[in-house]
Amino acid sequence: MSTQPSIQFNDGHSIPQVGLGVWQTPNDTAAMVVKTALDAGYRHVDTAAIYENESGVGEGLIASGLPRSEIFLTTKLWNDRHSFDDALTAFDQSLARLKTDYVDLFLIHWPSPHRGKYVEAWKALIRLKEEGRANSIGVSNFYPEHLERIIGETGVVPVLNQVELHPDFQQKPLREFHEKHGIKTQSWSPLGQGHLLANPVITEVAERLGKSVAQVIIRWHMEKGLIVIPKSVTPSRIVENFQVFDFELGEAATKALDALDGPGNRVGPDPMTATF
Repeated sequence: MSTQPSIQFNDGHSIPQVGLGVWQTPNDTAAMVVKTALDAGYRHVDTAAIYENESGVGEGLIASGLPRSEIFLTTKLWNDRHSFDDALTAFDQSLARLKTDYVDLFLIHWPSPHRGKYVEAWKALIRLKEEGRANSIGVSNFYPEHLERIIGETGVVPVLNQVELHPDFQQKPLREFHEKHGIKTQSWSPLGQGHLLANPVITEVAERLGKSVAQVIIRWHMEKGLIVIPKSVTPSRIVENFQVFDFELGEAATKALDALDGPGNRVGPDPMTATF
């Protein structure tokens, strides 16, 4: 089993740097996918209520036979549950589906600014942390102005902001904001939802290093100090995506991937204008 690094949060807890993302993983296959990952050495699983696979994820955690304390589990609050009471109820429902009595990290999935309730949701997450049912609390898809508001109104800084991030959409200004405020950056769609797998620049680097394109991209995230959650339902790729601790990119390869960045290369929704 590979030994992987962990990233320490501003609240003292730590998260394994590489995890399994299960977005778009059907509930009836989630248990197999999660068990495969945990058997391969993963100790970090990232799901969300809106993925509709929390039950399968929970079954996979149990099927692994690992103590719950050895697995870092993240789930997220959906946008229509941002009122204080709704957020608490939604959290209880997630725990029931996951078959656990706590999560390691609970995130507000999107700021959903048109609803205007994300501060209220954040106050609910603070309550959950105080109760010890969410070890750490954070956000996803927040812009600096959203972060400044929740910090300013509560005094509580998120441990992490999970955002779209990949070599051709690197979110440098946001990462600089995070660094200034002690917030860790986690990358969703770290492979660019697959479109980077045929990128000739990365393909050349992968061939030179004797690694897969996905491994090169995941390693790039790691060397940037990012927390990364590649997603796959294919057992061989789940295993391959975790075999990233025995090599380094080197300066030339890093510069080549860094040069791919472009502000227009977002593949997911813009958090500021998303209305779901």
